[in-house]
Amino acid sequence: MTASTEELQETEAASKAPAKVTHLTPEERAALGKAARAKVPRTLHAALEISSERDPVAYLQEQDASRVPELVPIKYGRMLVSAFTFYRGAANIMAHDLDASPRSGLNVQLCGDAHLSNFGGFASPDRALIFDLNDFDETHPGPFEWDVKRLAASFEIAGRDRGFTDAERRDAVLAVGRAYRESMREFALMSNLGVWYARLTAEEIAARLRAAKAKRQEKALTKGTAKAQTKDSMKAFNKLTTVVDGELRIVSDPPLIVPIEELAEGATREAITKEITGLFRTYRRSLQGDRRVLVESFRSVDFARKVVGVGSVGTRAWILLMLGRDDEDPLFLQVKEAQASVLEPMLGKSKFRNHGQRVVEGQRLMQAASDIFLGWIRNPAGIDGVARDFYVRQLWDWKTSVDLDTVVPQGLLLYAYMCGWTIARAHARSGDRIAIASYLGKGDVFERAMADFATAYADLNQRDYDAVVKSVRDGRITAEEGV
Repeated sequence: MTASTEELQETEAASKAPAKVTHLTPEERAALGKAARAKVPRTLHAALEISSERDPVAYLQEQDASRVPELVPIKYGRMLVSAFTFYRGAANIMAHDLDASPRSGLNVQLCGDAHLSNFGGFASPDRALIFDLNDFDETHPGPFEWDVKRLAASFEIAGRDRGFTDAERRDAVLAVGRAYRESMREFALMSNLGVWYARLTAEEIAARLRAAKAKRQEKALTKGTAKAQTKDSMKAFNKLTTVVDGELRIVSDPPLIVPIEELAEGATREAITKEITGLFRTYRRSLQGDRRVLVESFRSVDFARKVVGVGSVGTRAWILLMLGRDDEDPLFLQVKEAQASVLEPMLGKSKFRNHGQRVVEGQRLMQAASDIFLGWIRNPAGIDGVARDFYVRQLWDWKTSVDLDTVVPQGLLLYAYMCGWTIARAHARSGDRIAIASYLGKGDVFERAMADFATAYADLNQRDYDAVVKSVRDGRITAEEGV
């Protein structure tokens, strides 16, 4: 399929009359939540039911076939650093496990991989540092509690990794559920625009820390904010580029960074540049008009494959160096492969033909503010001749995240509130916030169920981690450490 044919199909699909929207009263929406609670009591969410034929190694290997073969051992090496890093890369395993759980029937746009390391700070278009979700590779519509369960379990597992006590871990996990429930009830009372404009900035977080008299955390936030504001395209430019024969080039650091000409053997730089330029035109068409004008003011300079993340290792991720008015005006874009969400086998196929668009549309729906360069592309014939979908965003734009190596119990507790509020806000934008709030109720039943589930799932995650470690020893899996 050529790019032009795909664009024609998407235009035709967009021109179809939208489905009729039914507008219920707040009372009717609250009744839906109560009816869902009667059908699926909140206590049922504590249960973890797994199949006796469950094979976590096989679930992981399902994804390996579509990944770059020489990078797959790096993925396993990064996953096996700890039980928590394993959990970060095991979204496909948990998706299978959640499929057997009771469903509330109250659907939202799910992140699909809402563990605590997929939250953090980044720059909004108005140059404020905001806290939000920042990874949407697995985004897909589904029951709201799936995101909350993955988030709650991540706090239990991270707390174990840090050696926190049972009580300290449970407090943090309870805080996730409580923040989600209380925030959703607040959003249920807000206007539609009030929910849409709600966001959590660094200034607001600092104010909350001062109110809680958390001086150590406030100091760490101030330091982290200052550091984040230096992590931009200029810093990437200084770190990732060099001069070769008088021309700027992305450094070669295989296997983590490999310039395109080292991968496309036999192809000239001119031919590669021509192909990339052609593909880049299709990306520009996914942007709104003003942003298209901005990105067209930059010229492409170099392109390289870059290994990123933990669970994403092995998917095709590229960085594109662009220059504006001169060599001191760089822009680094990340072009990341988008495969089918791990939730699709359980929740149905995406309505989007292009998985890059699926990621972008989900991100725009869930985030308070999104990267101005966020867009998508399809490469109809990549280096290996296979058509692949990608989404595009800035490589670094004030990005920061919690330091799990140094976080203390009180810091993890405060972070839990932030993440719980954030995921509730994201769900309130796409789902029926009044029905969900009614389902959750005023008491602590929901958060206690989340805490019980998190404990059980952390135990299961540890067994899965041990099973994969054994598979490495047995030769079933190859893992490359320290890369």
